[in-house]
Amino acid sequence: MKEDRVADDPPGPSSTPASRALPRRISPPMTVAVLANLKKNYPHSEHGPSDDAVEYDREETVEAICAALQEPGHRASFLEGDESLVDTLRALRPDFCFNICEGRRGDSREAQIPALLEMLGIPYTCSRVLANAISLDKMITKRIWRDRGLPTVPFQVFTESTAPLRSTLRFPLFAKPIREGSGKGVGPGSVLRTEPELRERVEHILSAYRQPALVESYLPGREFTVGILGNPGSTERRSNPDLYEKDGFHYFPVLEIDPNVGAGRGVYGAEAKLITPGEEGAPLYLCPADIPPQLQKEMYRLTRSAFLAIGSADCSRVDFRLDAEGHPNLVEINTLPGLNPEVSDMCILSRAQGMHYAVLINEILNLAIERHGMLV
Repeated sequence: MKEDRVADDPPGPSSTPASRALPRRISPPMTVAVLANLKKNYPHSEHGPSDDAVEYDREETVEAICAALQEPGHRASFLEGDESLVDTLRALRPDFCFNICEGRRGDSREAQIPALLEMLGIPYTCSRVLANAISLDKMITKRIWRDRGLPTVPFQVFTESTAPLRSTLRFPLFAKPIREGSGKGVGPGSVLRTEPELRERVEHILSAYRQPALVESYLPGREFTVGILGNPGSTERRSNPDLYEKDGFHYFPVLEIDPNVGAGRGVYGAEAKLITPGEEGAPLYLCPADIPPQLQKEMYRLTRSAFLAIGSADCSRVDFRLDAEGHPNLVEINTLPGLNPEVSDMCILSRAQGMHYAVLINEILNLAIERHGMLV
């Protein structure tokens, strides 16, 4: 199938103001429950990998989101997204949920809380059940992108370490768990140059993460991430209509990550992601990235196509890496991008554009309010 195209490719970051003195509200004040899974509440296993809880949120992230939602007058409070959530939702009876839950366990854990909210009839932010389930499964995501004609490198899924390597794959290769985020299971050992390295790494993933390993062609070029905010359709009734392009989306400046600096040792994995930018051991973050206008335009176009292909909503972040010829390839999409104001990529690139954190958070909420048909 040919890749979907729009009549006008996104022109690039909006030339209109990206920030406001105060976040705006498009509804009466609401009771908003901020749903998250905190690191301190994660049920750690002594047999799990060292990065087992890396994707879960810090208390300061939840506190920052609640404070941001309170600025335009909403009443915001935190609820832990665990087995008790049904009871706490019934007790609080929120008008809306701001969801950043990673899920506690299971193959499609990021889809669990959206599914619960759908069942209870409570509106919530960001992608719905299916998109969250798809995005966490790298194989399904890559298949959808490939079928849409979007550029993503050849891959193979290993359910046993002795499976023969497909003839279409050549070393060097790159391996990671098939259903993890936040760089879990990714590090210098993910780059594979020999058959013994392949077998050892696949066995490690199967044993430590208890899931198949995704092995794909290694991309040697520069690494980027692109944040996207919005949904298709008219922007006239949005809180900041001039923030969005005519296709309904706002494209943040491209962020380049150089993992050759700091703890990453050439790979942007969990070890590197947890270090605050600018501190010792942190990767080098460059935003806006120093790239030709045509490359920027192409990544924006691919970001939109990747977002729509899996049915994302409101907000996502798409990761790219360049091949040996300098062409961008889709690596992953994060439908629930991290929102820690200090260390999360989404906040780094929005801050680089001059967007206040409270504006970012309330834009995500307002897009969801609009999508749910709850405008004043």
